[in-house]
Amino acid sequence: MSTDRQAEPATSEEPAEPQPAADGGPGTGSDEAPTAGPQDASDGEAEEADVEPGEAEEDGEQAAADAPEGTGEGDEQAAEAGAGAGLSEAQAELAAQKVERERIARRKAEREGPVDAGAKLSGKAADLLAAVRAVESGAKPPAVYFDEAPAAPRKAAPAPPPPPRRTAEAPAAAPSSDTVDGVRAVLARGGAPEALAAPAAAALGDDPAGRLAANPWLLLSVPAVRPTQADGFARALLGPEAGPGDERRTAALVGWLLVQAGLKGHTALEAPVLEKALAQYGVPEPAEALELAIAEGSVLVFHEPLGPPAGEAAEDTERPVRVLVGLEGPAMAEESLADGLARIAGTFDAPADWEKAATGPGSELIRAVAGHGLVTHTGGEAARAEPLALLAAARELGLRACLAAHVPPAEGVTVTGLLSGGQGPGRDADGRFALDLLIVLDAPQLDVEAAAALVESVPDGARLVLSGDPAVLGSAGAGRVFADLLAARTCPRVVSRVPDPGPLGELVSGVGIGELNQVEAPGKEVVIVPVQDAGEAVHRAVQLVAESVPRAFGIPADSVQVITPGHGGSAGTRALNAALKERLNPGPGRFGGFDPGDRVVHVPSPGRALPARMVSADAQGLHLDRAGERVVVPKELVESQVRHGWAITAHQAVGARWPAVVVVLPGDAAQALSRDWVYSAFGRAERHLSVVHGVDQALPHAVAEVLPKPRTTRLTGLLTALATAGGQPE
Repeated sequence: MSTDRQAEPATSEEPAEPQPAADGGPGTGSDEAPTAGPQDASDGEAEEADVEPGEAEEDGEQAAADAPEGTGEGDEQAAEAGAGAGLSEAQAELAAQKVERERIARRKAEREGPVDAGAKLSGKAADLLAAVRAVESGAKPPAVYFDEAPAAPRKAAPAPPPPPRRTAEAPAAAPSSDTVDGVRAVLARGGAPEALAAPAAAALGDDPAGRLAANPWLLLSVPAVRPTQADGFARALLGPEAGPGDERRTAALVGWLLVQAGLKGHTALEAPVLEKALAQYGVPEPAEALELAIAEGSVLVFHEPLGPPAGEAAEDTERPVRVLVGLEGPAMAEESLADGLARIAGTFDAPADWEKAATGPGSELIRAVAGHGLVTHTGGEAARAEPLALLAAARELGLRACLAAHVPPAEGVTVTGLLSGGQGPGRDADGRFALDLLIVLDAPQLDVEAAAALVESVPDGARLVLSGDPAVLGSAGAGRVFADLLAARTCPRVVSRVPDPGPLGELVSGVGIGELNQVEAPGKEVVIVPVQDAGEAVHRAVQLVAESVPRAFGIPADSVQVITPGHGGSAGTRALNAALKERLNPGPGRFGGFDPGDRVVHVPSPGRALPARMVSADAQGLHLDRAGERVVVPKELVESQVRHGWAITAHQAVGARWPAVVVVLPGDAAQALSRDWVYSAFGRAERHLSVVHGVDQALPHAVAEVLPKPRTTRLTGLLTALATAGGQPE
């Protein structure tokens, strides 16, 4: 591993200072911007899943949760004051932190006082308008309560029978103009901005105006609206009736808290965790409020046994359980997924002799798949050759085989394309895939909703292989499907013995086991570029992409990918993309902030960030070239679905690789780093990795000590119970 100082004077042209974070510390990587703009295009769930700098700060966790998302008035004022007075970056950061602490203290004081009946909404409408802008830009509010391990379980009554399964429902039609007008009138009475009318009408279903007038806290159904904003709206409509213990408020809060947990990857939460969160929002009797929400059916409750089953001698001993609470959608998806995986394993009854095909790479995987319907496969980047060998062998044997991945693979389809029917083998008369073998790469990126849809589409008797690297970042959506399946141990697991080659493989493999090793890199496969501040980090990154890497390795700038922890901050994707565009494709941004030739990422749905090139624009929208496929993004969706793509986050990069990668770690990114983040970012490089290093000892500390944050899910328990009931060997 070499250190490259590259003695070159720093450029006098510094990148524009990005907008500070709203809830994180000053200069963090939060993507909560007060106004929507071309550079603020959101990545939806993909972006929310990014653990961005400053997110782990716990200074007044409760007040930070209540702060209006995307406003950040205090941070902006401090940053502007620091810039205007010529303060250093550290001084400006301290000033912004002081303002943030004062804002948190004010929020705490407001919450500790009584609810003012009929109080006027000075400032609340502005806060809501900022939230609307955040919605329009695709931003999502972070969930601050669920970053740590769940609280200890408590005993509960025996579990009731599981609720009946939901049937698939057709997508709801857009609300009529009269319906939206009715909601707009209710919002006006409460001082809320009119721009919330359409999303509120869509979220509330039948008679939205009447429901909202009767229960103003239903405004929390609109993304980016926070509890304090809904409380202000309720006080304006209800007057003295609007109290912190109102049953309508507590029911809405329970649902909202579970939605926020889903953004952090949880499919359910333990009851004590929810009760604690409700108490932090001023609910006087949180346990009773949660019981009422369960009784009314707005949430579901599950009792999950803990520990191994009791022996025959201890039949009368009650097994401890943990009480989990979840929303219907994720809960039912998890149960459907468990049933589907058990069905695939149980209906396969045609083991075959594939010994002739089991030669060379992938032979162990081929033998396992020959005799089982459900198989997991784990390994690093080099191990991806084994599922490809399985695919080739299956086709030679005359099987209908398909390979799907998170991002477009060299040979195969995307999971999204397969589910939509736009790619792959199509479906049979029963609506299931017309195939005998489905191989899914990048399995850790499957959330419960996508995994359930995929598994339900696999026909009886077919084989399913889920393959991936357990050490990479998890899915953008709720769940930890691949990890839960591995933990359940209800199907064969093939562990690849193929190591990732060269210095890069050695470095990444060490990170995977918690070691940041010095590696010999005679060909400068790994280069460390120390920097002192964010400005130097941006300058060095641009220099590496535009000059150093192309000159030293013959890799064009278009094949060099920059990866950084967050979108905001002094060296986040916005600042980096602005500087890289100025150097590589300067232009005025005539088309919604973009120019022909701009490198972009297209986010057609949460969790999917597809690299593309901007070609042109017209009345239809933005025309993109996405790996040879022409895509038109309607102009009203450009802000929420397209952002510049010279620099992206590690979550956006998972599943893809580039000849060269530049990982930028500015000083304010230290709190965002974890072992799985570093592993995922470093592992995106094929030939060369440059690390623009400004976090000092935070990098080895993250690799050694900062493990992925746990997610509360039910899949492992469901799979284990099904295997035990069906007699499957574990």
